[in-house]
Amino acid sequence: MATKPKKKNPRLASGRKRARQDVKLNAANTSLRSKYRTAVKNVEKAVVAGDKSKATELFAKMQAVVDTIADKGIFHKNKAARDKSRLSAKVKALAAA
Repeated sequence: MATKPKKKNPRLASGRKRARQDVKLNAANTSLRSKYRTAVKNVEKAVVAGDKSKATELFAKMQAVVDTIADKGIFHKNKAARDKSRLSAKVKALAAA
């Protein structure tokens, strides 16, 4: 088993505070990253199922989620744009079919 080596405690008060803050930030970022991926996955599932109305509705919600998370810098703006572009193409193809 590859266990991570235990981190040393920072000596300076500012370092200790930073370590405390990092724990909170890491939890928040992880949660947002999960929210992003779930939103994208839901649209993809609707597209695969061929549910046009649900896909369009979920896509609109997904765009808002993706934009806010990209603005916070959790994911790069270009990745967000790429994901939106690809999903929008899939949803449009579904609507056309």
